[in-house]
Amino acid sequence: VQLQASGGGLVQAGDSLTLSCAASGRSFSRFAVAWFRQAPGKEREVVAAIHRNGATYYSDPVKGRFTISRDNDKKTVYLHVNSLQPGDAAVFSCAAKDVILSASLPTRADDYVFWGQGTQVTVSS
Repeated sequence: VQLQASGGGLVQAGDSLTLSCAASGRSFSRFAVAWFRQAPGKEREVVAAIHRNGATYYSDPVKGRFTISRDNDKKTVYLHVNSLQPGDAAVFSCAAKDVILSASLPTRADDYVFWGQGTQVTVSS
């Protein structure tokens, strides 16, 4: 499985973006997919994740502002980011892992097997 993240850019505080994580390869519908971000000098952190069964997870800093969704036909997971703040600026990366339906939704970077390259989000105040 190969993942391609896109959609980042330079925006102003308060603006919105939609990030895309497009997958190639088989069995995308079996994967949990997560978005992580890493700002300069900071640890990588999970932002949101979506299970193959549709369950979602959001980290506290982004709850209510970010929405993760998936389109299995297009093999793509989206991250809709609203009300961007300077503190949201980071390189956003997506990751995927094959999971069984009954498994819990992975939220740690170490849980994920396949990674895409990052897409930069810059927020001007």
